[in-house]
Amino acid sequence: MPASQPRSRARDRNNVLNRAEFLSLNQPLKGSQESRSSGRKQSGQAGAAGAQNSNPKERRQSQQLPEEDCMQLNPSFKGIAFNSLLAIDICMSKRLGVCANRASSWGGARSMINLLGITGHGIPWIAGTLICLVKSSTLAGQEVLMNLLLALLLDIMIVAGLQKLAKRKGPYDVNPGLLDYLTMDTYAFPAGHASRAAMLSKFFLNHLVLAIPLRILLVIWALCVGFSRVMIGRHHITDVLSGFVFGYLQFRLVELIWMSSNTCQMLISIW
Repeated sequence: MPASQPRSRARDRNNVLNRAEFLSLNQPLKGSQESRSSGRKQSGQAGAAGAQNSNPKERRQSQQLPEEDCMQLNPSFKGIAFNSLLAIDICMSKRLGVCANRASSWGGARSMINLLGITGHGIPWIAGTLICLVKSSTLAGQEVLMNLLLALLLDIMIVAGLQKLAKRKGPYDVNPGLLDYLTMDTYAFPAGHASRAAMLSKFFLNHLVLAIPLRILLVIWALCVGFSRVMIGRHHITDVLSGFVFGYLQFRLVELIWMSSNTCQMLISIW
């Protein structure tokens, strides 16, 4: 036994694979495997912790993305109908904007169309109503003129508020005029001229005794004022139609809050 041990030690010394530089060929690197396994465990734990710490909103968004894509690719019938009507409105309004600029087909008639639009501005109507109110000497005339003044002021405020909410631009890049800025009629929806013309025509038809030809001319004037705004490119067709509707509703509102003769006299005396 003592002789065999020195022999085995000599064989181990003579074995080349037992040297330190060749030990890696015979034995696996435990440190690397442990580091890999620990790295995998840490990454798995970090992923689990990240999944746990993620907000429920992000999970909902990730779950809703495919549904949103489907909704965009398959819009509802109402959305298709609304977009189609909007496209038709824009196309027809651009076609009817024959006086939008000097280079348009009816560019030479632009000044006449603008003059027709001035008859529907609020400032000339308010100024004319105040002049007639000062010169009026009858109680019935003063009552009608005071309520007309109230209707004009309500029209300016309601239309300006609706336009600020909608903020719709016209079909053409037409700058508003000075009177438009004074009456805050700077956006397209609803058309202030159309609402004012409809309200005034309905007001005069109800409270003035007019012959049939004058009544017909009053209605034609309101229609021409409204659609003149489409011809110069300031409003869409739907803006004008909605302006007519709002004008009628404003007339109904004035009828509901109609000021009596005593109230009008009290306001005139204060003024």
